[in-house]
Amino acid sequence: MTPPPSSTPWLAPYDGDLRDDLAFALRLADAADSASMERFDAPDLEVSTKADATHVTEADLATERAIRDLLARERPEDGILGEEYGTSGDTRRQWIIDPIDGTANYLKGIPMWATLIALVVDGVPRVGVVSQPAISRRWWAATGAGAWTRGTDGTTRRIRSSDVATAEEASISFQSIGQWDAAGRTDSLLRLTRAVWRDRGYGDAWPYMLLAEGRLEMVAEFDVREYDIAAHVPIVLEAGGRFTDIDGGERLDARSSLATNGILHDTFLGMLRT
Repeated sequence: MTPPPSSTPWLAPYDGDLRDDLAFALRLADAADSASMERFDAPDLEVSTKADATHVTEADLATERAIRDLLARERPEDGILGEEYGTSGDTRRQWIIDPIDGTANYLKGIPMWATLIALVVDGVPRVGVVSQPAISRRWWAATGAGAWTRGTDGTTRRIRSSDVATAEEASISFQSIGQWDAAGRTDSLLRLTRAVWRDRGYGDAWPYMLLAEGRLEMVAEFDVREYDIAAHVPIVLEAGGRFTDIDGGERLDARSSLATNGILHDTFLGMLRT
C-alpha cells in the first residue's frame, strides 16, 4: 500500500535536499537496465500468468530483485512498494517501483517498455526516473531540480512541456479503447478525439515522457496502479505540466491519471466531466 494521500499539494516546494536521492535513483535504474536487458528478446524467456490474468516474466522478477537488493544495502530504513513483490516497511519515505512497465511489449520483443522508479515522501512523489534501455533513453526529475532526459547519443538536456493553448491544436494519447470502455468512459474518449488535432494510443510510459518533452499535450489512463504513475509525476511537474487523476485530485491510488502540458489541464478536465 502507499502512504495515505498527503494534504501537501504535489507542486509544493520541498525543504530537504533530494540530490543524493536522485543520484541513487539513477543508480537503481542502471542496475535495473542491466537485469532487464539481459533477457530482452530471449527466445526462451520464461513467462507466467498472475492471479489478475496479467503476464509476468522472469525479467520482471529479476529486475525488481536487483532494485530491492540495492535498496536493502543503501536505503534499509526506506519503505518499498513494487509491482511484483509488494510492500515492505512503513515509513514516510517510500520507493515505488515497476520493474518492467509494458510487460506485454517486453515478452513480444517490442522495445517500448520501461523501468519506473519513484521516491514518495509523505505521500508526495518527489523523485522520478523512467528508463527505456531498449531504445537507449532515460528521463528523470526531482522537485525543484527540473526535468531532464538522456538521448540516444548520450547527451543530456532539460525538457519542458509545450505551450499549446487550444484543444484544437493539441495532440493526445490514451492507453486503449478497451480500457476506457471498461471504465464506462468511451463517450468521454470520443469527445476528446473529436475536439483535438491528433489522437494516438502510444501506450505505457512513453507518452508521459513525450508530454514532458513538449511533443504531446495530454495523456490519460484508467486502471492504473501507484507503480504505473508515481515516477511520471515529478517528471511531468518539473517539465511545467500538471498531473492529477481524471477527477482533478492529487492521489496515486485513484486508479486513473491525467497528465497535461498545464495550460490545457482545466480544459481537458472539463471535457472529461461533461
